[in-house]
Amino acid sequence: MFVRKKPNKSGLVSVQVIDKSQGKYKVLKTIGSSKDTLEIERLVAEGKSYAQKQMGLQEIDFTDHRRIFTDVLSSISSHKLVGIQYVLGKIFDDIGFTQINEELFKDLVLYRLVYPKSKLKTTEYLYRYEQKSYSEDDIYRFMDRLHSRYKDLVQKISFEHTLQVLDGGIHAVFYDVTTIYFEIEKEDDIRKPGFSKDGKHKHPQIVLGLLVSKDAYPLAYDIFEGNKYEGDTFLPILEGFRMKYNFEKLTVVADAGLLSNKNVQELVEKGYEFILGARIKNEKESVKKEILGLDFEKDQSRAIKKEGMTLVVTYSQDRAKKDRYNRERGVKRLEMQLKSGKLTKSSINNKGYNKFLRMEGEVALALDQEKVDMDAKWDGLKGYLTNSTMTKEEVLENYRHLWQIEKAFRVAKNELKIRPVFHHKRERIEAHICLNFTAYKVYKELDRILKSKKAGLSPENVIEIIQNIHEIGLVTPNKEVIKKTIILTEEQKSVQEIFGF
Repeated sequence: MFVRKKPNKSGLVSVQVIDKSQGKYKVLKTIGSSKDTLEIERLVAEGKSYAQKQMGLQEIDFTDHRRIFTDVLSSISSHKLVGIQYVLGKIFDDIGFTQINEELFKDLVLYRLVYPKSKLKTTEYLYRYEQKSYSEDDIYRFMDRLHSRYKDLVQKISFEHTLQVLDGGIHAVFYDVTTIYFEIEKEDDIRKPGFSKDGKHKHPQIVLGLLVSKDAYPLAYDIFEGNKYEGDTFLPILEGFRMKYNFEKLTVVADAGLLSNKNVQELVEKGYEFILGARIKNEKESVKKEILGLDFEKDQSRAIKKEGMTLVVTYSQDRAKKDRYNRERGVKRLEMQLKSGKLTKSSINNKGYNKFLRMEGEVALALDQEKVDMDAKWDGLKGYLTNSTMTKEEVLENYRHLWQIEKAFRVAKNELKIRPVFHHKRERIEAHICLNFTAYKVYKELDRILKSKKAGLSPENVIEIIQNIHEIGLVTPNKEVIKKTIILTEEQKSVQEIFGF
């Protein structure tokens, strides 16, 4: 398309807008005609303006910077947060969670990592930053579907992805429990008062059991009544996992809190190999005598046989210093309480350092120095019970992975804000836990990617950075929409390079 000046026999010059897009000259519009040179140039300028509008172009005076800025701003048609979808959304997809074809599932999981508030607060955030609209009914209907249809599928997807990540397969699993309390007074069939790991013993709570692989990739979970002994949660999850995925041989690693004679016997009967934290101070006198008779030099380990199993005992100078410091502080507190008369007969129990108290006469309490001295003999010692054929070094190496499950619970409680739980029906409580389990899986994969690429960033760093990556949409004069992701800072550029968006 161009502007033509055509001389006429009358001496006038016609100014025309010509189109040649079809291969032939076609007059789209005659702007006007004149003999006057200045008038002809004015007609040419008008013709060019007409042609540009027809082609969807607009000539900008680049010397007028304020005009340029105003024109661009006035053409913005959309502004949305996209960093979350580009990074966390891609990880969610790559793990395989798209097998659950529910957009709300993905949104609730991703924003659990970014904006861990109530479901309704999350939907407000989604509407504000992604222009997605969900009603309260949408949320609750989905929570019910998540519990009834998808809970097992979520765990299966996580398991299969973990198999891909761990090239050598899964040979050992790690188990632990935590408690989640509720700000309510009345208990029900699932929320009951019990031993709280948060110190909220008077609050109704639930017990959450979590099974993970090496490096704490989540595999399976379940919830139990708040007053259930944590050792009784162990085998139901373990057996369900083994049967679901047909494991013939599996080594389980768990803390001493889950160790009971019943659990050990059942693990042996069902063919499991295990590494369990041992309560060495509770062993038989003959075993305790053998432990205290072991010769340690600095930080070493020793192994002794016990009823067809192996008890690995380690000594650490650092642990010994810590044990001694804690005991001395506890004893000092007891002595102060004894002097003030605050302790009574009911204070004699096995809770903490109250185990060092004894009765003197019928009413007086005193510190039992013999018990204090006996306790000091165990400073720095820790035990591990196993029925495997591993060397003691392999036993200790496997048990060291257990601390990562404690980190998983910290992430759930701190980053994901798993509580408070704004639900009272068991089905929706379980759905809430399922969302957090999925979010933790995405978090762990983010962590793995960052470490594998030696990015020098933590998951928390990346989650904070992507909340400031936005996309704007511009509408051109011919109504075409152009979208642009705004990358401004070096941190944003770094994240863009890592995840390739």
